[in-house]
Amino acid sequence: MTNTQAALWVVILLVALALAFDFMNGFHDAANSIATVVSTGVLKPGQAVLFAAVFNVIAIFVFQLSVAATIGKGIVQPGVVDIHVVFGALLGGITWNFLTWYYGIPSSSSHALIGGIVGAVIAKSGAGSLIAGGIWKTVVFIFVSPLLGFLLGSLMMLLVSHLFRRATPSRVDGWFRRLQLVSAGAYSLGHGGNDAQKTIGIIWLLLIATGYIGAADKMPPTWVVVSCYLAIGLGTLFGGWRIVKTMGQKITKLRPVGGFCAETGGAITLFLATGLGIPVSTTHTITGAIVGVGSTHRASAVRWGVAGNIVWAWIFTIPASAFIAAIAYWVSLQIF
Repeated sequence: MTNTQAALWVVILLVALALAFDFMNGFHDAANSIATVVSTGVLKPGQAVLFAAVFNVIAIFVFQLSVAATIGKGIVQPGVVDIHVVFGALLGGITWNFLTWYYGIPSSSSHALIGGIVGAVIAKSGAGSLIAGGIWKTVVFIFVSPLLGFLLGSLMMLLVSHLFRRATPSRVDGWFRRLQLVSAGAYSLGHGGNDAQKTIGIIWLLLIATGYIGAADKMPPTWVVVSCYLAIGLGTLFGGWRIVKTMGQKITKLRPVGGFCAETGGAITLFLATGLGIPVSTTHTITGAIVGVGSTHRASAVRWGVAGNIVWAWIFTIPASAFIAAIAYWVSLQIF
């Protein structure tokens, strides 16, 4: 086998690994899209994952590739990324996703991938190779996205409570069982639009680094875009049930009206972030919205201990995945 053929097989392997991460992203984050609609009984679990997966894929026709551009060109200095960095980044993200899925912790796949990129790049050439603006934009939204989800979710709940204050509980429940299908679809659309683009960005980085496309190209190849959206949709279809229970039942008890408000607040946040090209955590966003909805009833309606454990997972995601990625980077130097 020639060196050119060997290099091609390494690129194919890394693309496959990236798509595996994308699948696991959908699998890990299925709870974000379906936990509320399942916990309120509006859809059965099998119906919910199919519903969410379809909207994940439809997002390909809705959003520009702004988030992919941020990952592909806005985090690392040009010329730094190579196959070892990509391998380390993906392995860091995948490992952290697996650990948090296994223990039922709704952490961020997005930040696991970004942490992986950061760790692998630092292992190769130090922190000076990172683009500070792209990193800080992501870090700031670790706090902004759940707070915005909290704010919008709670405001939606207060508004709906005021508008329907004279309606009977049974009528409100009936209306919002139907409306929750709309809000769940919108949230799944936002989830697919933001999260699939992160994997598009990492494959884009890989193809530029290996010379298969030019750094000046404004768009990644179509096959990359289509395969990433399909991979995240398939991952969602298989669902991460351990995390669904945490998101839909352990934080607070939801009724259809609360599920609608949480999903709508979360969807608005995701649409805004994706339009601005900011890679946010769908997990952070929907968790904040669920807590916001629960807090409008009374503070004790939210299980703050569970919410606190989730926050600790958020804090550790980037450094933990970065540490794993750095180790994986050094291992890859011995393999490839």
